[in-house]
Amino acid sequence: MTQEPRRERRTVTARELADRFGVSPRTVLRMIAEERAEYEGRSRQRRDQIVELYRQGLKGYEIARELSISAGLVSIRLKEAREAGLDLARYSADRG
Repeated sequence: MTQEPRRERRTVTARELADRFGVSPRTVLRMIAEERAEYEGRSRQRRDQIVELYRQGLKGYEIARELSISAGLVSIRLKEAREAGLDLARYSADRG
């Protein structure tokens, strides 16, 4: 049984790597792209974090700052959560 190589998230663009190694950006993407299931798992986890911070009373820009993402992404994820029927009610201050 062969084991898939563990792919790390890259910190430079595909174009930069392609120029460095003399290949096309598509080759770079094909060779080192993150597995779809891993990406979707990270995305789901980030959405859950956004929803939890929102429920705790943080504003969109505060959530964005906390998670080092854009305020626009926070807004999109909250909208998707609402459309999916998730309860986004904020926790009351008297709950411990």
